[in-house]
Parts: sequence; structure tokens; C-alpha cells
Amino acid sequence: MNRIVKWSAYLLIFIMIFSFSGCKVNKTETSNEVHDQVTVRIATQYGLQYAPAQIMEKKKIINKYMPNAKIVWQTFPSGGAINEALAADKVDFAFMGPPPFFISRDKGVKIKLVSSVQGGPNGIITYRPDIKSITDLKDNDKIALPALGSTQHIFLQMESKKLLNDPHAMDDKVLSMSHPDAMNALTNKQVAAHFASAPYYFEELNNPEMHESLTSKEAFGGEFTHIFLVATEKFHDKNPMAYAAVYQALNQAITTINEQPKEVSKILAPIYNISKDKILEYITWKDTNYSSTPYGLLKIAAFMKEAGYINKAPSKISDIAFENITAQMGKKNGEKTYIEKMQY
Repeated sequence: MNRIVKWSAYLLIFIMIFSFSGCKVNKTETSNEVHDQVTVRIATQYGLQYAPAQIMEKKKIINKYMPNAKIVWQTFPSGGAINEALAADKVDFAFMGPPPFFISRDKGVKIKLVSSVQGGPNGIITYRPDIKSITDLKDNDKIALPALGSTQHIFLQMESKKLLNDPHAMDDKVLSMSHPDAMNALTNKQVAAHFASAPYYFEELNNPEMHESLTSKEAFGGEFTHIFLVATEKFHDKNPMAYAAVYQALNQAITTINEQPKEVSKILAPIYNISKDKILEYITWKDTNYSSTPYGLLKIAAFMKEAGYINKAPSKISDIAFENITAQMGKKNGEKTYIEKMQY
């Protein structure tokens, strides 16, 4: 009799769980229907470090998760321009480097990290054989890079701090210029060097007259994430299903790049007017890492505070990232995990 009572109880619990699950599914489906109509405004920039964004757009991956959503893609010339759009509530998501992200947050714009996107090679490229270090630059020499406060500029300042004990020692040599214009200026010997990122970094290194005098990895002192996806807290809080769809679409794009690079090279080749073979070489280049795991964030923030860019540096990832990143990284009681250590 006791066994019959016990199994009857188990059956009742099962029915209750099933019933409640069914209610939850119905609510989720209703929520999906509402969020499926949302408009998602995404800001990105130009360069192979943004390849996951370009794959998301070209393959319409977000619409696989939200078929009726309106996805508005906007390409900006710099992280500074994206910061202005975020402050004006003109975009919901943005692909950007760590420095513009920290500067924007420090000014009170309510944004957080959604995911890492890419960590890859950047470096100072020059045609001058005498320039083997930034200390070899002469008084009138100029280094072309995207902007003051850009990721490349922060790396230059890190190297300046190491070699000259002054992060601002090279600031008078910086010439703000887009990467395509900088490559043209370097090729025509109008600037002494270019702190380049992909694909311009690769194109310049393929020129036998050019050599690399500093890698970003050397300047930073290890692995780092170059590009992140960020979102406004407003969008995250009001549109959880749409937020999840964008995050899942990004993960799918990153997986596609890592597992199907030949297919991806065919999609990206016409965007950059570069052969698919070269694109394949570039996206599989040594030290290129398309990944959703962040590296080196807190170290960059600490340096930016020291250099006067921001007033306050975060002490932990959860201060600046949404829950999916903190869940992915986990937490190890006692000694930090490898991924936690990599933030510094």
C-alpha cells in the first residue's frame, strides 16, 4: 500500500511539473512573439577583427532566431563615433575595442559587455630599417593610428611607459587616420609607421619593404581581446529574448569562422576586395583568435585609469559584463582560474 501511495505521489508531482512547464512554455512563446517584432540597431566597424559581425549580417543569423525582427546594421569610422551614438541612444549593440567602451562607461553611458569577439595581431609596421623600437623614432616622425584613446594608442602608451617611463611620451608623434588611409600613407612614405590591424596589418607585412617593429602582444605583455560586443542596459533589460538571440547569433558566427574558414573567406572576400585565399590566410593567421571568452580586460582598464582616461577602473568582470559572461567564466574559490587571471 505504501508503494502505491509513494508512486501516486510521484505521479502527481510529475503531472504538476509538466503542467507548470507547459504554462512556462506558453509564456515563453508569447514573449517570443512580442520580442520577434523588435528593432535591433547594431553598430560595427570595418576590419577583419569584426568578421563575426559581417558574418552575422551577410548570413542573416539573428533572423534565424527572430524571423520578424528588423535588424539595422550601421558601420562607423571609429569607436569614438560609436560612443556618441550610444550616448544618444541611437544604437542598441556595438562592436568596439576596450578603450572606447571604458571611456563611454566612465562618462555615465549605461552599457555592459555581451561577449568577446576577437583577439588578434596588431603591430607597428614601418618601411624604415632604422626603426626597430619606438625609441628609434625621430622628432618629426609620425605614427598613424585610428585615434587618440584607440586600442592601438593605448598599446603605444603601454610601450612608452615601459621604455620611457611616461605613457604620453609618444603622443606628439600620433597622427589620427583611418586604417585604409594610414596604409596608403605608409606605402607612399608620408608617415614613418602605422599601428595597423587586420587586414591592413597583413597586407603591409606582405610588402617586402615593410617590417614590424612592435607587436601589440609585446606591448600589452600577453594575450588580450581586441574587440567586444556591448549592449545598452536598457535594451538588455527590456528585450531579454532579443538580447539572447543576438548573443546566440554571435556565437554561431564565431563557430562558423573557426570551423568553416573556407566558406567564411568566400563571404568576406568581396567586402574587402581581397582574394578568398588571402582572407583565409588572414583569418587563420597565427595569434588570431575569434572567441567569446574575454582576455586582458581589467589590465587595460587599470592602465587607462593610470594614464588619466577614466576616473574609476572596475575591480571584477561582473562590474562591467552581463550575466552570460560571468556565468561562462565561472568563479574559483581561493586561487583564480586561468581565465580569471587572463583578465589582468
